[in-house]
Amino acid sequence: MARSCDRRSVLRAGLAGAALALTGCTAARTSEPSGSASAAASTAAAPSAVFTLATAARPAGLDPALVMDTESHRVTRQVLEGLVGTDPLTSAPAPLLAASWKESEDGRTYTFTLRSDVRFHDGEPFNADAVRANFERWYNLPVSARGTENLMYGAVFRGYADSPDLALYESCEVLDEFTVAVTLRNRLTGFIPALASPAFAMSSPKALREAAANELTERMNDIPVSRYGLHPVGTGPFRFDSWEGDEVRLSSFPEYWGTRGQIGTVVFKTITSPSSRLRALQDGEVDGYDLVTVDDVDELARGGQQILQRDPYSVLYLGLNQNFPGLDEPKMRQAIAHAIDKPALLEGLFLNGTKTANQFLPEKLGLTSSSVTNYGYDPEKAKALLEEIGYDGAELPFHYPRRVTRAYLPSPERVYAVLSRQLTAVGLNIRPVPVYWSEGYLDQVQSDGDRAMHLLGISGTYEDPDTFLGPLFGSYSQEFGYEDPQLATKIERARTLPAGQEQADAYAEIAKRISDRIPAVPLAFPVSILAMSPRVVRYPTSPVLNEVFNLIELTDPQGT
Repeated sequence: MARSCDRRSVLRAGLAGAALALTGCTAARTSEPSGSASAAASTAAAPSAVFTLATAARPAGLDPALVMDTESHRVTRQVLEGLVGTDPLTSAPAPLLAASWKESEDGRTYTFTLRSDVRFHDGEPFNADAVRANFERWYNLPVSARGTENLMYGAVFRGYADSPDLALYESCEVLDEFTVAVTLRNRLTGFIPALASPAFAMSSPKALREAAANELTERMNDIPVSRYGLHPVGTGPFRFDSWEGDEVRLSSFPEYWGTRGQIGTVVFKTITSPSSRLRALQDGEVDGYDLVTVDDVDELARGGQQILQRDPYSVLYLGLNQNFPGLDEPKMRQAIAHAIDKPALLEGLFLNGTKTANQFLPEKLGLTSSSVTNYGYDPEKAKALLEEIGYDGAELPFHYPRRVTRAYLPSPERVYAVLSRQLTAVGLNIRPVPVYWSEGYLDQVQSDGDRAMHLLGISGTYEDPDTFLGPLFGSYSQEFGYEDPQLATKIERARTLPAGQEQADAYAEIAKRISDRIPAVPLAFPVSILAMSPRVVRYPTSPVLNEVFNLIELTDPQGT
């Protein structure tokens, strides 16, 4: 049985140290293939409680296939569901819209048996035709809809219809109304785990057509989106109501196939300042907020608020752009790596439990390699390397985000300040380039530009090493100006190997190659925590952020 977190098992934060030691509490999500859940839901009282969560940034868009940011997917996870979910304890794949699946002997074809009691929020049936429509939409996605981001589909399936030689996807065949077969050109060991990513949630084919999902004709917060990206339609426990400025509102879907729970209305309220999120919780304006910072912990502890911790499943890194003059020299990148004192960087800026990183795969995956090149803090060696290559003090633009908190980067400005001091101390001429997150920071650092280095990170969305390595290093990256066909081939091979020693050895070799070439410097595996008001009895924390709010329990479900 799944472990749940109730009021008796959640400690109030009496001491900051004790609060930070709390383990995240998880709750099971109903996934029975029978209609019992729907029947129970139909006879139970309609959910009426309002749950308000303060978030650190606005969503980039609400079409999960076309966005990669956490805040967008935080919303779309409530509205849309995929074929595969995640186990609440282990984050391993679990049935969701697919009640079961079978893999062919050659590992290329997966046959999914779908739930037969599901409808989209617009009344359209969920069936094999709908699954095929979604796969075909992803495969045929036009270049104009892909933006500058390396979308999850591209990271997992490598190519689209306009690059068939690269594409892993071959076909999606309807076998009967509730049975569908997806065939790949090659084996992909992480295919089922990848389908748990929110990017592969099922949208209503009718809504995709009517709202011209592939045409980015609208703008929201100065970001191009489609009409569908402003009004998603899925099968989830909540349907979309509105998105106005800093607030997104959802409501419980009366015909949801699973457990509807207590929450009738969900409100996501963007509050970019960590201290303002804390005040909003203290004043009762919100029921909880994510991405608690070190500065908040003591006050939360004194106020008796609940603190929930997730297992670390993200990595913070310093990106190095090899298209910038001088950064293509390996010894320059080595000097930068030796200039960084990672333990000093963590002190006072990251939550207890955060660990320094010398590779890009978190410990949770069990693939930590001891063979990587570890560039320990050695300022004298950094200075010697700079002298050896004849560095003349040329200016190095360093981009970092402002007014945002990420799971991997709780205090961007302060992290930049520490790194800048460390890099300047060995003789590097750092020019700060602060960019507001909401004004296109991601676009700036993930495309060509006058940038020597930048701060960024990645949070895993499913239980497989490719959730990190695919988007970062699976192909040429404008973010790093780094092209390594041999590395890409190694990553491609590792993806096809069954879990076991051979695959572990392959990923160890990959980690070693990345550490030798230093396209980026891994800095930390940060801990992230949430704060909840006393009225929250249970909240479904998840390392992969599969946190769906029909599983929230409140002390006063009839309250607002």
